[in-house]
Amino acid sequence: MQHNFVTSALSADSLRATRSGGAVVRSAADDDESQGPGGSDGQIGIATKTRTRPKKPSMFKVLMLNDDYTPMEFVVMCLKRFFNMDLEQATRVMLHVHQKGVGVCGIFPYEIAGTKVNQVMDFARQNQHPLQCTLEKA
Repeated sequence: MQHNFVTSALSADSLRATRSGGAVVRSAADDDESQGPGGSDGQIGIATKTRTRPKKPSMFKVLMLNDDYTPMEFVVMCLKRFFNMDLEQATRVMLHVHQKGVGVCGIFPYEIAGTKVNQVMDFARQNQHPLQCTLEKA
């Protein structure tokens, strides 16, 4: 009775790396049978890939400024419409603006903050109110 055995071409280091779940990285020099001074020393490497994460955008505060002419109800309506606040939160911010002179409506990336400032200013102008809204770096 005759048995046929298949021999593996993996080195002992490669076999250990394969068993441990690591990837075996081989170069053309590894395939060369002569291991001279410039040849491989039998070491294996793990292939890795690094990812760069995008930088988080700078954030800006949208500020509403108090004036003596814009009705409080209009300010509340703006806060609800453009900043998605409920009635209670919008009233709280409006009173803060009224008492302190300025209040934060929200913190957004630059493009969104600029858009919200323009929306509030345009809406106030359309309704003949001098309401002022601005942004500053958070």
